[in-house]
Amino acid sequence: MSELQAQSQINAVDIAIVGGAMAGSILALGLRKLKGSQPLKIALIEAFEPSASHPGFDARSIALSHGSIFELTRLGLWEKLAPLGTAIEHIHVSDRGHLGMTCLDAAQFNLAAMGQVVELSRVGSVLFDELSQSDISLYCPDTLISIAAEPEHQLLTLASGARIQAKLLIAADGANSVVAQHFKLPRTQVDFNQTALVANIVSQDAHQHQAFERFTDTGPLALLPMADNAGKHRFSLVWALEPQRAAHLADAPKDEFLSQLQQAFGYRAGQFIDVGQRVSYPLSLSYMPRPQHHRCLFVGNAAQTLHPIAGQGFNLGLRDVVSLIDMLADALAESMATQECQLTQTTKELDCGNSKLLHQYSLARESDRRSTLSYIEFLVRGFSNQHWPLVAGRNLGLRLLSWCPPLKQPVGQRAMGWHKY
Repeated sequence: MSELQAQSQINAVDIAIVGGAMAGSILALGLRKLKGSQPLKIALIEAFEPSASHPGFDARSIALSHGSIFELTRLGLWEKLAPLGTAIEHIHVSDRGHLGMTCLDAAQFNLAAMGQVVELSRVGSVLFDELSQSDISLYCPDTLISIAAEPEHQLLTLASGARIQAKLLIAADGANSVVAQHFKLPRTQVDFNQTALVANIVSQDAHQHQAFERFTDTGPLALLPMADNAGKHRFSLVWALEPQRAAHLADAPKDEFLSQLQQAFGYRAGQFIDVGQRVSYPLSLSYMPRPQHHRCLFVGNAAQTLHPIAGQGFNLGLRDVVSLIDMLADALAESMATQECQLTQTTKELDCGNSKLLHQYSLARESDRRSTLSYIEFLVRGFSNQHWPLVAGRNLGLRLLSWCPPLKQPVGQRAMGWHKY
């Protein structure tokens, strides 16, 4: 299509998604299978092609909870992603310098694994292969330039000159959402005065499918098991530090970095012998109190961005995505049933962006969002604090989990993403 043709034509769709990283891609692929009187027309706008430079599909790894794997299976996507996963069979939790310690085992919950660790760069390739083989209108690489709100749709103009008319606009474009900035929507932010240092670590010992969460005086230090690479035993590291120390360690010589990491973590995962590229970013909790606007919804990091403690960020965002897909599936089914009962000869397409559906979605997500945000803030405040009453309380709590296994049930349920069911 020439630039002149792109500027003159308007692609009318039911749903336009801005942001094609994990949340946006999975949402688009999940929506394509919904059944209605007519297939939903979907457009996906993404600024970067999948590569090492893609901010959403970079060298990081994330933990998918057992609940998230269930949902991805239901969407027909886990079969494609399963070969990329490394199982988490054990989670070891400890408090540095204190006696608090406990371990969660998949066998305690009659499961083979509590979750899976996947590398985002590899996931991105799989998802975009699926997108390229679908009938989704994929605008990539392309960026959103402007939005014109009309009563019956949102009109998007892209950098390429393409224009998209959407009944429902979904922002899945991250914490610095361009869509939210366009509408000047408020976002609440809590600064934890911590910086995350992220890297892949090579250990002398195999990880035995064990993940670690160690609370230190600067914040949590997490190690996720990764698939071996060329015989090297790997972990994905997320280390919360004071900003000044994080800046120093990000550029420190390898030997100094590994020594500091070993001192902070100990030797439960063996001796650390190598580290890959180190990346840092500031840690905060931010969220939109009301993740909706006229014919527009916000999902994933565009709606809320979490501290990485407990690994709940993407899993919460996926629940946004799944809730929206389920809600639209129900609405399509209801619309078809109504038409059949009325014995009408004409089909009326579902208006995906009507205010009733948007309010229904926001209400459905309110409880899960609120409880997860509160839980994460409680963990960060409680486990990054050296006041002795809090230290004593959290260590007693960790010990009680070890002494009384039934107490692990609610903790395990939340870790596996089943607390909302």
